[in-house]
Amino acid sequence: MAGKLFGTDGVRGVANQYPMNVDFASKLGMACGLEICKNRGRVAIGRDTRISGEMLQSSLTAGFLAAGVDVVLLGVLPTPAITAITSELDVDMSVMITASHNPYYDNGIKLIDADGEKFSDEVTSKIETLVAEGNFELSHEKLGRIIENKNAVDLYLQKLNAIVEDERPLRGLKVVLDCANGCFAGIMPQVFKNLGAGVISLGNDPDGYNINRDCGSQHPEKLYETVKGSHAHVGIAVDGDGDRVLVCDDNGTKIPAEALIAFLARYLKDNGKYKGNAVVSTVISNTAMERYVKSLGFEYYSVKVGERAIIAKMKEVGCSLGGEESGHIVAGDYCKSGDGMINALLICLALVKSGKKMSEIFPEFKFDPYVFVSVAVKDRETVHKAAASAEVLGAVAKAEEKMAGNGRVVLHPSGTEPKIRVWVSGSDEKIVKESADMIINEVKKFQEEK
Repeated sequence: MAGKLFGTDGVRGVANQYPMNVDFASKLGMACGLEICKNRGRVAIGRDTRISGEMLQSSLTAGFLAAGVDVVLLGVLPTPAITAITSELDVDMSVMITASHNPYYDNGIKLIDADGEKFSDEVTSKIETLVAEGNFELSHEKLGRIIENKNAVDLYLQKLNAIVEDERPLRGLKVVLDCANGCFAGIMPQVFKNLGAGVISLGNDPDGYNINRDCGSQHPEKLYETVKGSHAHVGIAVDGDGDRVLVCDDNGTKIPAEALIAFLARYLKDNGKYKGNAVVSTVISNTAMERYVKSLGFEYYSVKVGERAIIAKMKEVGCSLGGEESGHIVAGDYCKSGDGMINALLICLALVKSGKKMSEIFPEFKFDPYVFVSVAVKDRETVHKAAASAEVLGAVAKAEEKMAGNGRVVLHPSGTEPKIRVWVSGSDEKIVKESADMIINEVKKFQEEK
């Protein structure tokens, strides 16, 4: 079982089905409690707004308590808030219960270390092995207690003081905010109002079932319409756990995340707020982004897909900003992971300072032709088999030969969903499309034959 459940961003599944069930969650709590919580004997747990969160929280809590670990319950809290405050909670680790941008019937568990960083593959693999073996040595004397922390949101919001220099810096800005009926509902609209913005709120009434449903960064159609209809200056959407951001201009036109990353890098550098001289993105970022970032005087680094790889490279090269096309943007001087609200705030501050409309700023550069398709397969086992098959890899090799060094080809097995992502970008649109179609067809053929 080791190494099969935890993907690039934790473990996920359908609620009440393995592994997102009571049995797995309680065993995971015991395994983490015995293996990780040896120093302080404390763990913090947060969750998003989906209905199964309380069930999994209770099961995890029972496992930790049985292992003799005190559990600090944080309630509903965005993932970036938990990564930001974990180091101040005097805990050995934190757990975030969320399936991020997935629908309500899914859920997931993210493990976060005492410094607010996600655990390595080595650690999660060891934890999986302990859960599979199930041989827990529990004591009838050493049992944990439950502690409720009702100040977690306030502790997180204190981090905004490092960003906001003026009392009401967003005066005159009209913004539409879509909170995806998730963790930022009730938090982000109030923060923007307090900073002087006029706010229209969408996706701000979670009921346990409507998280990410026809709203948020995954379903921004209503956001676009509302921005146009209300003559707002900008539209911003986050996902259910708040770690990704989507932005549209005053015409309701989506701005690609790569363009936002470049925009923020230039803004922070021009205002003396940028450490280092590099920007980090992933292999599936548009190839034009690299050229543009370099034209601004930055070094550019491309890493494998996933926030963890981005953060690791940012630390290695000592820079302030990294991100990927999915909307995960890490402003390293202000947050430890992708933070939808902090990035939205930085973008709005930059917009106000520019004195321009969003539609006058973007697009900052012209994108190269690209194809990005997520091919659905029946399960995660098929994902790994298809991605490693000779037929699919052969198609990738042929595509790379077709590109002849004038673009990039990426085959990315999703770590959280039963999907294989095919991404091709380059200067020749015809070759890009032909290359992508060739790979996509081989993936579909493999799926049909199995």
